[in-house]
Amino acid sequence: MNPFTPFTSDHEIAAIASGLLDRTLPKPHWTHAAHFASTLWLLSERPELDLPRELPTIIRAYNEATGIANTDHSGYHHTITLASIRAARSFLAASLHPPLFLTCNALLASSLGASRWLLSYWSRERLFSPEARRAWLDPDLQNLPF
Repeated sequence: MNPFTPFTSDHEIAAIASGLLDRTLPKPHWTHAAHFASTLWLLSERPELDLPRELPTIIRAYNEATGIANTDHSGYHHTITLASIRAARSFLAASLHPPLFLTCNALLASSLGASRWLLSYWSRERLFSPEARRAWLDPDLQNLPF
């Protein structure tokens, strides 16, 4: 199991997503777990959003509001965002846990809970390249399973 503090309510998940959307989430709370929590919430509670198209803008605006520059070496990362949306969407579709916080906890307890999960699919050089930050780059080690 990956070390993380499990969520205890859907309210916690909603508060993270709301804080991302309105740019009030304190920067130290924007963790790997918070990324997945907000993505799961947006997928389940805001299905009208086209996340692959709209989440990049949401994250860039959040970063700017919290003093993080979106550059070729920091801030928003397009390949990681799109891969994470795919992973969260797949996990949510397969979930048998009705409360969202339980689904999020199960996702974070899985291999996806490790912040290095993408390095099973992309080499470090490719994943952390400026090109991967700017646009989707296909994995170079193995295909994503979702």
